[in-house]
Amino acid sequence: MTSRAAAAAVSASLLERVREDLVAAPGEVDVPRVARLLHREGRVIGAAELLRLTVAVRDHVQGLGPLQELAVPGATDILVNADGAVWVDDASGLHPTAVRLGPGEARALAVRLATAGGRRLDDASPCADAHLPDGTRLHAVLPPLSTGGALISLRRPAAARLTLAGLERSGSLTPFAREVLERIVARRVAFLVSGGTGTGKTTVLGAMLSAAPASERIVVVEDAHELDPEHPHVVHLQARHANTEGAGGVDLVALVRECLRMRPDRIVVGECRGAEVRELLQALNTGHEGGCGTVHANRAVDVPARLEALGVLGGLDPLALGSQAASALDVVLHLGRREGRRALEHVACLERDEAGRLRARTALDLHGPVTAGPAWPGLARRLGMDAGRVR
Repeated sequence: MTSRAAAAAVSASLLERVREDLVAAPGEVDVPRVARLLHREGRVIGAAELLRLTVAVRDHVQGLGPLQELAVPGATDILVNADGAVWVDDASGLHPTAVRLGPGEARALAVRLATAGGRRLDDASPCADAHLPDGTRLHAVLPPLSTGGALISLRRPAAARLTLAGLERSGSLTPFAREVLERIVARRVAFLVSGGTGTGKTTVLGAMLSAAPASERIVVVEDAHELDPEHPHVVHLQARHANTEGAGGVDLVALVRECLRMRPDRIVVGECRGAEVRELLQALNTGHEGGCGTVHANRAVDVPARLEALGVLGGLDPLALGSQAASALDVVLHLGRREGRRALEHVACLERDEAGRLRARTALDLHGPVTAGPAWPGLARRLGMDAGRVR
């Protein structure tokens, strides 16, 4: 019996009893708990069936319910569309699955997951972002904002923390690219990891932070906890959304200011998406070398325009942004995705042009055979590498 079939076989009365029992005695949904509740109903089943039923009940009460069977290693995103179709993004790319949810089933699942993440999702608050206990990020939208059934987007954490060596083994990095990234970390070069959604920005950033010396204190500021580098001294700060009355919110701007008082060796902003770019640039211009973050961009050369747009939110005009960013940030590492594989495609250096605005000049083009760009000789000197050794 598949987990989908087993889940369908779980009775509503048993689920209700399990939920009531969890309220009275919080803990795990395990075999003894399910057996005890079945005994109260006068039901006796075999050991194998009891184990399958326990797994199905756990999926319904504490897991992803009908989507649980899709949460396998390598699946980074699980998406439920308004028509109930379920898609998965994994090593083979984005593709549909055989699972399909009815309108009521999708809504009930969305509401339950939002509640598990401490967020409200109902007709009065039809959109929710939440962080589930297992690290999964949830975004859900209810009708009428979605034209059909509920929309559910699940971004799952990596099953294992990847190092730069692991990224090389997976094909995301060539040996030469891995050496470049290792030297960027060792020389405390400030950098941004750019790319589109699902290109592996957080994975690469986490792998690079894992290569930082163990003597360094890394302070990570994120909207939702995703970065988990394999490093002995990492401090996490996570933004808090406002409650339904609009109070109690703590944004990334405030957290970047807080982290300056925490004796950081490296300041990391998980994703620059707003006015916090101003605080990050100011922090990196006050002696905090080796800082880094991620940003959404289509190409490495588009990062300056993206930063200028974010700078406006923080009250910085293009010239002020260019002045701050050119002295605070050195390198852009741009990731792309080809045939389902995530890979480092470009390395660019940030500088100001003749008019004082920020620009990105190509150092390395890794999209195919490695070729050096005009910014490579300067970056090679900064990294202590032979500029003629491009391969």
